[in-house]
Amino acid sequence: MTQKSFSGAFTALVTPMKENGDVDYDGFRRLIAFQIEQGIDGLVPLGTTGETPTLDEEEEEKLIRIAVEETGGRVPLVIGAGSNSTRHMAAYVKRAKDLGADAALVVTPYYNKPNDSGIIKHFEKAAAEGLPVIIYNIASRTGRNIPTPLMEELARIPGIVGVKEASGDINQMGDVIAKIAGPRKGTDSPFWVLSGDDSMTLPLAALGGDGVISVISNLLPKKVRELTRACLDGRYDEARRIHYELLPFMKNAFIETNPVPVKTAMGWAGLPSGPLRLPLGPLSPANARILRECLVDMGALKAGNTTP
Repeated sequence: MTQKSFSGAFTALVTPMKENGDVDYDGFRRLIAFQIEQGIDGLVPLGTTGETPTLDEEEEEKLIRIAVEETGGRVPLVIGAGSNSTRHMAAYVKRAKDLGADAALVVTPYYNKPNDSGIIKHFEKAAAEGLPVIIYNIASRTGRNIPTPLMEELARIPGIVGVKEASGDINQMGDVIAKIAGPRKGTDSPFWVLSGDDSMTLPLAALGGDGVISVISNLLPKKVRELTRACLDGRYDEARRIHYELLPFMKNAFIETNPVPVKTAMGWAGLPSGPLRLPLGPLSPANARILRECLVDMGALKAGNTTP
């Protein structure tokens, strides 16, 4: 199993929609081209930011095929393949492998709140499909955190190559790096630790993490990549400057449920985004004003219009 480097700035891609609610596949192609032109290190379609719970399997497969075609091996492609059904998850990982992805992002089973033995078996099934698997640890969405001792067990499963850490607990993230990722750095089986929260990119990197799977890079891929690169190169004065420059958007991108704010911002900037699918609704007018003011103040949008 050949493993690429899963280090740097990865974008959790939105799924652009047409006004009639259909997936905008041409827009998706344009988004990928935009990301690569801006120097992003990797792409992650079919995650939460991509509204995957609302997509059907035919739409998902077409999006994967387009992503594989458009990236052309230029950047690592990590496909969201999570489900709270282990059988369905394994089929999604196999689909990602068969269609040419470089890895699968597999979230902790949500709603079921499985016990430790169930989580171990779930990820064993994921890894058994023969595609590198990155665990997605996000208790706020799943109701179940993966604590460090359990992560240590999961990391010993061949084919489990890293974690997208969105626990919100910097102490836990530091433990994962110190006890799992650190000892494996420089070996032929590294364990990558990527932030699942934009605002944690800098502190996680300072502890020895490897980058971020970002939401705000849908709009600002070059700037997020600059932040991540400065962190990984140890240029922390520059990294702090960029962090504080981006921090208002890092906060306001979650002023309502992701991806409502970021898709709204992308629409203002003229990028393919379109409406959201129910059960997500449009951004409230009050929060839209806050978000727009934030982006104008940052220079990401010009005042009075939607031109970036």
